[in-house]
Amino acid sequence: MSQNTLINFQQENGIAVLTLNRPEKRNAMSDAMRAELVQLLEKLRSDRSVRALIITGTGKGFCAGGDIAGMKARMEADPAVVGFNGWERQQGVHYAASLLLNLPIPTIAAVNGAAAGLGADLALSCDFVVAARPATFTWAYIARGLIPDGGGLYFLPRRVGLARAKALIFSGRRVAAEEALELGIADRLCEADDLLSTAMAMADEMSRGSRTATALTKSIINRSYEMTEQQVFAEGSKAQGICYTSREHRASVQAFLDSTKEADK
Repeated sequence: MSQNTLINFQQENGIAVLTLNRPEKRNAMSDAMRAELVQLLEKLRSDRSVRALIITGTGKGFCAGGDIAGMKARMEADPAVVGFNGWERQQGVHYAASLLLNLPIPTIAAVNGAAAGLGADLALSCDFVVAARPATFTWAYIARGLIPDGGGLYFLPRRVGLARAKALIFSGRRVAAEEALELGIADRLCEADDLLSTAMAMADEMSRGSRTATALTKSIINRSYEMTEQQVFAEGSKAQGICYTSREHRASVQAFLDSTKEADK
């Protein structure tokens, strides 16, 4: 395990685990933590030894959202620069969410406790969400006079539907783990002690196939709601052409052909 200041990193059998490590702040996302997250995601994007990623939190919380210290600094800043500084900060927030969304491997949020605001958005930036029974989810941005800015406006409607997404965001109410599973916010529910093992098993299950085919499929399906069927077909044709030449496909076909030869003997 390598241990950064704010995010711990470990890798086992091709599965990487990033653990947010500010338990005294319930892993609230500071600018420094986000910088570490971006650095690690950029590294993982090109590391072909990694076949899946899990993100979880240290302590009782998954991620409590934005750092209160940053909010306080914004209140005390010169109003003449708040707007541009906010825009600039948002570019970093969205870059981190985009990196995670488009990582060419399966990604799993192992939500151990409260996932609030940016923390809930971070979880939904992953392909799958495993929730421990103490986990909760809330999008309480509007209560603070803000809009969901970590990807929630994009991810949540795709998880629960438009009307339910509006209701969760407008009310800012807390969703317990059992209801999160019912609504489709979470994909699996488990006991707290089983969270990491459940996430690891899911990561293994979702990453057994061709890494090339998985990456190409993910690149298309992530955008499929915004495309027509003809655009999906066109993107699929190009991706399949690449798959035909991949080592994984050729090895799989050869293994199948060899097995049929043995069966014919």
